[in-house]
Amino acid sequence: MDGELVDRIYESSFVPELWPDVLDELAKIAGARSGWMTVVNGEIQRWDATPLAKEALAPYIENGFAVRTDRFRRLLGAGHAGFLVDYDIYTDEELANDPIYRDGLRPRGLGWASATAIPFPTEDTLTIALEREYVRGPVERARVERLDELRPHLARSGLMAARLQLERARMAAETLAALGIPALVLDDQSKVIAANDLAQALKGVLHWRAFDRISLKDKAAGQLLHEALATIDRSGPVRSFPVRDENAEALMVAHIIPIKLSARDIFVRCTAALVLTPVTRPEAPPVELVQSLFDLTPAEAKVARGLASGKTADDLATDGGTSLNTIRTHVRCILEKTGCHRQTEIVALLTAISPARLVKPA
Repeated sequence: MDGELVDRIYESSFVPELWPDVLDELAKIAGARSGWMTVVNGEIQRWDATPLAKEALAPYIENGFAVRTDRFRRLLGAGHAGFLVDYDIYTDEELANDPIYRDGLRPRGLGWASATAIPFPTEDTLTIALEREYVRGPVERARVERLDELRPHLARSGLMAARLQLERARMAAETLAALGIPALVLDDQSKVIAANDLAQALKGVLHWRAFDRISLKDKAAGQLLHEALATIDRSGPVRSFPVRDENAEALMVAHIIPIKLSARDIFVRCTAALVLTPVTRPEAPPVELVQSLFDLTPAEAKVARGLASGKTADDLATDGGTSLNTIRTHVRCILEKTGCHRQTEIVALLTAISPARLVKPA
């Protein structure tokens, strides 16, 4: 067994950006051209692939076609704790007549694969498929045996990654609670991954629904929440709107804030934080909040907070005893990480998420 590859499999639990490289190594073992992985719970929730396959697979996966194919259903139905090849779940005649092979894979020079399905206690299923060129013929059993040796490591790594991301989400929510902010962390299916006590105490504002989803009791605000989450990757760095409680009295402001880097993980995609604050005078938020929300360095967070408090780049350079070029470099990094285009947008963003000093419930 390749000890270095096993190490990389476990490293991917902590650094999800490494999964495409791991898939590439698995593809080489299978004698395949490319590889891809999905996390499925009724439908594909998240996925990743080798660089060669990612662009080509995007339409195929994101329109839901992948989970509707007979190949996918056969793989899950086999319930096999290892990798399978095409002849394990198809006859020659079935392969020739299956649309995914006949119309999709073989015209593209592919048509043989090795794949596995790994169920998790979370009721999600990790699937890994390694696509081989048709001219090379079916995947040999010796290659499948090598893949089977790695499968337990893939299962443990995937489960570890999911647990780590859930813990990150919980810690993020509790950090916001320590700053006096009711907050919920949502995944890319708008499910609540974590919610702090301050958020759970807002019974007049939030309605908890089945399958870990929430809605706002203010119907107009609820529609805005739905739209903001549906367009989280396209609508800009933050979406803010007013929210009233069920008696249409207490006024709060909801802020939908994308979580940039955590959203990359394939197993648990922490996509956004829903922050709820009462109407209050905007102030520059604490450095800790700025840094944690947008993955800024300490220096970048201080510059961002300085801009939010009304200081110019020249002011910040003078106050910090640094060069103007250094401040400008920090500003460029802040723009990139927050999704803003101008300094004025940074100011608007940070003042919008300024926390109110709420009293934590006993």
